[in-house]
Amino acid sequence: MRLEHATWQEVAAYLERSDGIILPTGSTEQHGPMGLIGTDTICAGEIANRAGEAAGALVAPAIGWTPAPFNMAFPGTISVTEDLFEELVRQIVQGLRGQGFRHFYVLNGHGANLAPLKRLVGEVPGIRVKSWWDFEAVNKLRAEYYSDWEGMHATPSEIAITQATHRTVVPGDAAFPPRKLSKEYIAEHSGDRHGPPDAHRAEFPDGRVGSHSALATAAHGTVLLEAAALSVGEDYKNFLTGSV
Repeated sequence: MRLEHATWQEVAAYLERSDGIILPTGSTEQHGPMGLIGTDTICAGEIANRAGEAAGALVAPAIGWTPAPFNMAFPGTISVTEDLFEELVRQIVQGLRGQGFRHFYVLNGHGANLAPLKRLVGEVPGIRVKSWWDFEAVNKLRAEYYSDWEGMHATPSEIAITQATHRTVVPGDAAFPPRKLSKEYIAEHSGDRHGPPDAHRAEFPDGRVGSHSALATAAHGTVLLEAAALSVGEDYKNFLTGSV
């Protein structure tokens, strides 16, 4: 059940049987020539909603106002500071805690969110943070479909999900593969550890970071959505029961 589609009486009834909620987080940033600006938020939200339906969990509205300073040289990107994002999530959790919620499952779709979210885990009890790509079933599909061309940003897996749920954009410049990244580069820059906006755009002028977005298909997205939702739903249920 989506929180924004529920009445307060329905939420009160939910709290009589469960104290858990799923909080999706994404971003509002460029995703290359064929990726929607809301890709990260769409992915986290769509997966969370499907996982919530399967697990009987309440799902909060997705948070799309998050840190993406490295992409600010691309029109349409909106970035807030890590401190502001961290405080926003903190206040959301505190408000829900005051109403009786105790288990907060943050489903992440954006690498730059991870550092502030992990700080909250160490500070606020009852929070689990997972990115939708953390699960074995999802990564098996990403490797099968795209191998090394999954890359780091404007990935074909995330664009496939938006194709399955929203629309497909003609590849344009993304029809051609980008510069392939080394494993060392990916390890060094994981978690969206990129440079200043102008330098980042100069290095990756079309917005893709090692990702061959044009390999995405809506059919892939449907399978990835199903695998991710199933994995998240099971992990959420384990979180509620204290299972590993």
